[in-house]
Order: sequence, then C-alpha cells, then structure tokens
Amino acid sequence: MVVPHTYILLLLLCLIFSSSVGATTFFNLTLSHQHPNPDFVALQVRRRVNESISKRRQILETPLLSKAQSQCLTGNPIDDCWRCDSNWGNNRQRLADCAIGFGQGAMGGKGGRFYEVTDSSDHDTVSPTPGTLRYAVIQDEPLWITFKSNMVIKLKHELIVNSYKTIDGRGANVQITGNGCITLQYVSNVIIHNVQVYNCMPSGNTDIRSSPTHVGHRGKSDGDGISIFGSRNIWIDHCTLSHCTDGLVDIIMGSTAITLSNNYFSDHNEVMLLGHDDKYLPDSGMQVTIALNRFGEGLVQRMPRVRRGYVHVVNNDYFEWKMYAIGGSAGPTVNSEDNRFTAPVDPSAKEVTRREDTSEGEWADWNWRTDGDLMVNGAFFVPSGEGATMQYAKASSFNPKSANQIEQLTMNAGVLGGTRDNSVRSYGGGSTTTGTSGDSGGGGSSGGGGDYFGMIFAAGAAPRKASPPSILFLSFLIILILYISTIAGGLL
Repeated sequence: MVVPHTYILLLLLCLIFSSSVGATTFFNLTLSHQHPNPDFVALQVRRRVNESISKRRQILETPLLSKAQSQCLTGNPIDDCWRCDSNWGNNRQRLADCAIGFGQGAMGGKGGRFYEVTDSSDHDTVSPTPGTLRYAVIQDEPLWITFKSNMVIKLKHELIVNSYKTIDGRGANVQITGNGCITLQYVSNVIIHNVQVYNCMPSGNTDIRSSPTHVGHRGKSDGDGISIFGSRNIWIDHCTLSHCTDGLVDIIMGSTAITLSNNYFSDHNEVMLLGHDDKYLPDSGMQVTIALNRFGEGLVQRMPRVRRGYVHVVNNDYFEWKMYAIGGSAGPTVNSEDNRFTAPVDPSAKEVTRREDTSEGEWADWNWRTDGDLMVNGAFFVPSGEGATMQYAKASSFNPKSANQIEQLTMNAGVLGGTRDNSVRSYGGGSTTTGTSGDSGGGGSSGGGGDYFGMIFAAGAAPRKASPPSILFLSFLIILILYISTIAGGLL
C-alpha cells in the first residue's frame, strides 16, 4: 500500500518542528572540538583571574614575605603560573600548563624534544636549512622550539607550521617579518609565545614544504601576521604585532579552541578577523578567548570583528580606536567582561560596538553583553539579545571587579622585556587608513580562484573529516525520498 503523499509531508513537517533542539545542535555544534558550554569556560577564566588577584593582595598584606615574591605576582594568572619560577629556563615546558580560556588545551610541543634555532635565514622554502625556524616548524614530531640568540627572521614566503609545535621566544629578541608570515592551516596544538610579528606582506604562487614528506603549491597569501585556518587548540601569548598588510590575526574556516592573551597590538587598520564569511556555517562552532591584551596606539577597527561563533573578551585594555573596537555580523555571541575601553576624542567614534551590514531589527536578538567593563572618555557599549538577562548571573557574580586592575594585569603585554613598537614606518594596507569591513576573510593562501579546500595540508593533521550527519538529517533525507517517490507513483 502506498502512503498518500500528504501524510508523508505532514510527517516531515512534524519531525522538523518537533526536533528544534536537534536542529539547533546540528547547525551550532558544528565542530568536533567545540565546547558544549562556552559560558562555563568564560566563568573559569574569571575565576582564575580573581584567584590570582586575591593571592597577590594577600602577599602584599603580609610583610614577612619576600619583596621578590610580591613583585613577581601580578594578578595575571598566566604570568603568575610560570614567571615566579627563577629556574623557568630549565623548565620551559611548564608554560603549556598555564593557558586559560578556550585554548587552554593547546599542548604545543610539550613532551617533545627541544629544538634550538641557530640560523635566522630563510633561503629555501622547499628544502629548509637545518637550524632555521622553517626547518623546525615543519617536522612531524612534537618540538619545543627555542632560539640561540637575538634574531630577525625575514621570511621568503609564508611559514607553514605543523601540529604540536611551540615557538618559544623567551630569552631572546625574536622578530618575524617579511613575506606571508605565520600560517596555521588544518593543524592543532600550537603555541606561539614571546615573538614580534610585523610588516608582513602578501606573497606566494610558489612551492612550500609543510612537512618532511610534503611540498605543495601555494597561491598568494594576504599578508596576515598570523593566519589560523581550520585549526584548533591554538594559543598565542605575549606577542607584539603591528604593521601588516591584511590582518594582524585572522581566525577563519572552522577554527576553534583558541586563546589570544597578553599580546600587544598597535599601528594597524583591520586588527583581528574571526570568521571567514557570514554564510560559512562551520564558523558557528568557533570559540575564542581574547584576554589580558593591550590594544594600543594607531588601531582603527576589528578588535575583533566576529562572524558567527562565540568570543569571550575579558580583561583587555583598549586605547582610542579610530572607528570601533568590537564588531560583528551573522549573529555571533560577544561576551565582554572587565575590560577597559578608552574612547577616542572623535565624538562620532565613542561606541565600542558595531553591527556590520545589518539592521537593528536583525541584531536585536544577538547575544552581546557587557559586564564589569570600564568605560572611559565617553565610551559606550550597546548590548543586545540575552546580554542583560539572568542567563549570565552566575558568570557575573564574582568580586572584586578585575577591570579595576587592568593596568596591573596588562603591564607586561607584548614581548617580555622588549619594546612594544618596533618603529617600522614602511608598511602596507594595515596602516591607519579607514576601509570597509564587509569583505570576506582571506586567511591562508588560496589556490588563485578562491578554492579554499584545494589547499595543501600540513603533515600530521589531515583535512578534518566532516562530522557524520545527524539522525535528524538522515530522517529528513529518507522521508523526502519517500515523498518524491509517492508523487512519482501517483503520476504513473
């Protein structure tokens, strides 16, 4: 007996509407390493910060404790985790245990051997010279990469980093500049710490080795400082970034589980892009923590600019942006807590937030919240959606408000012991000229025709397999086939 097609259509509609939770899961939990409760991760960050502040206060109030210990503890939970160890140079890998937020699982090269960079050259992208940074980052094994001395590494083309690597610039003045700069593409577990990245220019249309066994042709890169493309478990800490052609940091194409902390950003237009394109659904699973950074002089916009996903912006210091600080489109969640926003003099640029390419009727339901933020010089944040509801009561219940400690928490942002401005004055489109914000993120190199999936993959991290379809999707497909078959049978 053939079921009438009207019954099948009704069954299909009932299945779809009765499975709204399943549908939400299918479309929002898009990435396998996406945390199911991002608000809990945000809560843990605030706990870590407040615990460190309380510990510092207790030491300051105890006169018998050493002066060195009181100066060491800053209230910054990342720095306090390792910098008080006078023997840190012999215990470098402890750093991997100090991350906070969504990128706290980044192992880097922990457990692997140390590799010391002794040669600052970058002559050959296909057959890198042993002793160079390029030779180190393409290896298949976990490596903790250090530097023998101060060096300026001028890249010939983009530096493609393999999985399970730590680039640890502590103890040396390490500067990375030139063509392409740093690319993390389809990799995991990378830590980049204490390096200066600046004056990065577009390059490409050449062959570049990404592992000991793989060389691939790369299209033209955008000139990002650090491009994170389809990657996870990434931690960028204590870096100084400025004067690049495109973005200082781009996080796109389904990247997630990322923390950017203790960095110093300056002298740039489009600072940070999170999310490739408004229509790219996998970026709904993007989760990024932006914590304890200083957004300094000469910045225009995108600190960050978010498409889809969830971003926790916490304990950062923002100084006189030219257009806006935090922007977004396609309904991202923005959780802003305990930051200091110092607005520019320009009366038309006082607003911290900007919703791109959308009307208020559309963005009114986006979850953008502000809690404990300090607004200076007329700065103001426009919340929306559930940002003012009790959903966030637990996350906002901690005292003291750490925004009052911003100066102390971010005092060492950027490269430790180094200057925050490399005084580079010759740079490309990343200067202080204003521009549009609705373009798609380029991220890594394209194959020339926008074929982002035709790129090479770094070894040890094959292209991520698509998640298996949900039961909802399979049921939908089966019923649709039955429906079409029934209609066809009725016509015969």
